[in-house]
Amino acid sequence: MAILIVDDSPDQHLLLRSLLTKAGHGDILTAESAKAAFATLNLEGTALSAPVDLILMDVLMPELDGVSACRQVKSASHLRDIPIIMVTAKNDLSNLKEAFAAGATDYINKPVNSVELLARVSSALALKHEMDCRKEREIELQRSNEELQRALKEVKVLRGLIPICASCKKIRNDGGFWQQLEEYLCDHSEAEFSHGLCQPCVKKLYPGVYPD
Repeated sequence: MAILIVDDSPDQHLLLRSLLTKAGHGDILTAESAKAAFATLNLEGTALSAPVDLILMDVLMPELDGVSACRQVKSASHLRDIPIIMVTAKNDLSNLKEAFAAGATDYINKPVNSVELLARVSSALALKHEMDCRKEREIELQRSNEELQRALKEVKVLRGLIPICASCKKIRNDGGFWQQLEEYLCDHSEAEFSHGLCQPCVKKLYPGVYPD
């Protein structure tokens, strides 16, 4: 799963990349500013230009701070499900309430502790995986519902007044011709028939079968 590091410090990039790579996270992207991150994420588009499953966002950055960047990322529908972990200096803790309100998932303090970093990254990626699975299930359910609706529209349904002979039980079809009941139903529905004889008809047609 891909991780995007957004930080204006090259040293921080190297540190985080090293810790994550040693832990087995091989797909690491970096951006030196919020603007560069927006380009990687295709913020103005409708789909990701590169696969990103987690963002590590520095709070204090020039031009556009991490909290504002987080808010913009979360405002894009195709980016809304990406977890964002804020990377903050201890004196930035006052900004965390605003960061969580902007949509941040978690935070880690600088200087970064490797155990804390990996634990929080693992938790965030597990959350992203579950969200992706849920989205796939919702898409599959929607597809199944659409197929069901299409199938229901194709089913033949008998409606309205059907003229039927009171004696022989034939039905007058749309062409004005009298038609056997089972033939009419086969033409106007998905029903199929298995012919047989009921007991009253057997007694009538074959009186010797059932003694009185």
